[in-house]
Amino acid sequence: MKKYEFTDEVKHVRGIILHRIIHIKSGILGGWIQNEKNLSQTGKAWVSGNAWVFGKARVSGNAWVFGNAQVVGNARVSGNAEVFGKAWISGKARVFGNAQVAGNAQVSGDAEVSGNARIFDGAWT
Repeated sequence: MKKYEFTDEVKHVRGIILHRIIHIKSGILGGWIQNEKNLSQTGKAWVSGNAWVFGKARVSGNAWVFGNAQVVGNARVSGNAEVFGKAWISGKARVFGNAQVAGNAQVSGDAEVSGNARIFDGAWT
């Protein structure tokens, strides 16, 4: 069973069309994704606020991406991880476990942030 669907709202970013999502049962508006491959329909994973997930990036498990965060490229956010603020996750980066990435932090390349790690403000990994 689906937990979200696309609204009629779209946003054009870097030549890519992003779709606003809405939670089917609660009617709560979510953030922006390029396609259904970006956000799992199972688990409690969610994208909200003005957050964007696009490319081959994926949010799954119980992970949350919110605020003005962006998850792009082949990046993965999973487990109970949270990405928020203006955080940027890109490349083949992985954020999982109970990790948090926030503020203006950037995680890119093949970096992995896991366990109870916290990366905040202007940190680059």
